[in-house]
Amino acid sequence: MAGTAVPGRLTWRVATLVDAVEETPTARTLVLEVPGWPGHLAGQHVDVRLTAEDGYRAQRSYSLAAPAKGDLVRITVQELADGEVSPYLVRGLSIGDPVELRGPVGGWFVWRPTDPSPVLLVAGGSGVVPLVAMVRARREAGVRTPFRLVYSVRSPGDRLYADELNRPEPGLDISYVYTRTTPEGWPAPPHRIGVPDVNSGGWPAEFEPACFVCGPTGFVEKVADILVALGHDPRRVRTERFGG
Repeated sequence: MAGTAVPGRLTWRVATLVDAVEETPTARTLVLEVPGWPGHLAGQHVDVRLTAEDGYRAQRSYSLAAPAKGDLVRITVQELADGEVSPYLVRGLSIGDPVELRGPVGGWFVWRPTDPSPVLLVAGGSGVVPLVAMVRARREAGVRTPFRLVYSVRSPGDRLYADELNRPEPGLDISYVYTRTTPEGWPAPPHRIGVPDVNSGGWPAEFEPACFVCGPTGFVEKVADILVALGHDPRRVRTERFGG
């Protein structure tokens, strides 16, 4: 982490796109240079604001995808077919273009490398973004906190950070739940996440893991209910959701 997020620093800043990575045909990671960036914690997000020539403004929130590198921050944007902001960020924003940004925002859904508790991450779709930021923060800090990630996604082609997550990493176990299409030879048919997935891919409740769940509202509510039913302390289940 480059610094400590302090509530109240929500001033708009002008960021510049300095690099971009195509994650899938509909998702792109933006590397933004933000002069004077105060640093952030894994799990926090930022607000991004676009202003049209006629003065019309649109604003959306996006999770930070990695620890800060000085003034450089990363966000990953999943394009929504009927979106107002995401299509421009995925397809229209070019290297050198400015965009307004403010943050970091949020102080509950965060992971600190000083926390020695095992960590369970459960992601639905692009909800994996802040959870991978935690994985990257763990890696960067060089700590051995055991992590498990359960990643629910529609198909193999929809996986974000696929190459990175395919590489073995000591202390990080990943399991996948495919909801529409599975890889060839996959041992389970497509299905929505359920008790067996969380039970086998997660930690036993008696290990007292810190649980982070992020995804669409219905997904988050279902997984949170499963975790509590499996005996996890609700106070150790932190959720972040998007959509209606």
